[in-house]
Amino acid sequence: MYYFAKESFDIKQKPAGTVQYTETLDSRNDSFTRMHREAVKIKPAIEDQFRGIVRQAYDYSCGSAALTTLLNGYVGTQLTEQQIMNGLLKYGETEKIIERRSFSLLDMKRFVAALGLESGGYRGEFSDLVSQGQPAIVPISYAGFKHFVVFKGYKNGRVYVADPALGNISFDETRFKEIWENNTLYLINVAPEQRKNMLALQEADMRHVDDATINRYAFVDIQYPQFYMNKIADKASTIRLDTNMNEDSENYGKKEYNYLRLYYKSK
Repeated sequence: MYYFAKESFDIKQKPAGTVQYTETLDSRNDSFTRMHREAVKIKPAIEDQFRGIVRQAYDYSCGSAALTTLLNGYVGTQLTEQQIMNGLLKYGETEKIIERRSFSLLDMKRFVAALGLESGGYRGEFSDLVSQGQPAIVPISYAGFKHFVVFKGYKNGRVYVADPALGNISFDETRFKEIWENNTLYLINVAPEQRKNMLALQEADMRHVDDATINRYAFVDIQYPQFYMNKIADKASTIRLDTNMNEDSENYGKKEYNYLRLYYKSK
């Protein structure tokens, strides 16, 4: 009876995420039991999908999320996306940000300079992006959307990026060159001994998410009236109290709130 209880019930404490994997033994071998049970630790796939990535809080905040990912993963800061957004508004071209409802690379450069770091936006060939040997923010135009992602590395004909919306994904070289906006890249200069490797390629990154999957689950067509989507975006956005400077408006000279729905735009 003791042996039966000992073999039938596993009473040892197991780490979180542990499951029991059971397989049938080869019946040709002598064994007291025909079933073998082994503890296997598992974790949600989303942990690898967004490993090292600050996931964008809003559908229009890819720029601030990408910058947060680059600063935390490469420079070693511990900032939140909201802190980055506040810093971009403070040190960037605030009036232009409000006007175009988006951040520019110049806004990023000014905020990063306020942190005591050198950075800059550049235009170059694909070989230049790869040869830098460091992560960079790159704008892409994909499935009708303009988007910021962080270039992580290139291996065996594939470009690996940290996407604030989709996680760690990859494109083949030809496809990436087609969607890369104006061959633009944004780099932060960090001394080699101070660089962090949270954005370095890992085995879990060596996978392929094809265009059909991305299009189906991420870049779907809007299924609701546009005014309703705008209402939702305004509700989730940052707001700023400004003076109405439109002379044709009934509220000219009065204080009113402006919704800052921030997203990447080329113009």
